[in-house]
Amino acid sequence: MAGLDRYTAVLRLFTQSHSEWTVPDMAEALGVPQSTVYRTIHDLLAENFLESASEARYRLGSVFFEFGRLLRLTDPLLKAGRAALQDAVRAAQMPCVGLLCRLYNDQVMCVADESSPGAMFRSSYEPGRPMPLTQGATSKVILAHLPTRRFNRLAEQWPAAKDVAFRNELQMVRRRGVCVSSGEIDRDVVGISAPILRKGTGVLASISLVLPREQCSEADITRLSDVLMESARRVEGTLEEEAQRAEGLAAARSI
Repeated sequence: MAGLDRYTAVLRLFTQSHSEWTVPDMAEALGVPQSTVYRTIHDLLAENFLESASEARYRLGSVFFEFGRLLRLTDPLLKAGRAALQDAVRAAQMPCVGLLCRLYNDQVMCVADESSPGAMFRSSYEPGRPMPLTQGATSKVILAHLPTRRFNRLAEQWPAAKDVAFRNELQMVRRRGVCVSSGEIDRDVVGISAPILRKGTGVLASISLVLPREQCSEADITRLSDVLMESARRVEGTLEEEAQRAEGLAAARSI
């Protein structure tokens, strides 16, 4: 390992089920000498990316709290989408969970969620948790709008994405403007999602509502599809306004 790869390989070892590591265990997992891991740990400790735990073990450090706060305050999508997400949940007028998610490498990641007061369930799309790109309305509405070249590259990893029926489903999503799924990620719930697009940059994200299947009628799906499409356009407009404002400020500084 060299350069940035040396640090990211160590940090990505830490998971919910394996939150503490020793240097020998890291070296074995990565297939590198312990001396390499020791040097990497030393650097990560110095910048608070890692911290010492008990018995020569290490865990993720407090710097991630700092960066998490900074992201919540500065991320353009989160700033533009939070109010729209809250309004969509209120407009549902039934128990639901609202999700704001973005493309994350070859996966999808939730950046914000919002639950209605009567929601007695949780979605597997938790903020910060990578989710599959080929399952669930929240993910598939993004996949359906990927540029052809990127879609074909990703399809090489997922045989299901080459299936004719699956591709037809994605074409239907593009025509409808929303994606609706039932039970693909979490049982007994319906997901409805609209893509958030920006001219010149393609898909940024999706905004979704997750509702109990037994309480969600076809009329509800139609109504909430319209709500989400309107919410997505609202977020797009806010993002565009912020981009233009940033360009104006940059131009003013250069004068």
